Amino acid sequence: MKGTDLHGRLENLVGEMVAGGIRMNEAVREVEAHFLRHVLEKHKGNQSKAARALGIHRNTLRNKMRRCGLR
Repeated sequence: MKGTDLHGRLENLVGEMVAGGIRMNEAVREVEAHFLRHVLEKHKGNQSKAARALGIHRNTLRNKMRRCGLR
């Protein structure tokens, strides 16, 4: 997929969120939860590998998972 396609889709999504009255902190939390879920699925739940792919420490990943209600 081209970067411009992704940027256009993201622009549309953000526009829909703004029009729907979604607050920024709620939007960021939602996007982060989905992002984490996808990376964890890609690495079959292996938190160490997922954290490495995300460029964060494993403990940071666990904290983010807890905040997002992920196991």
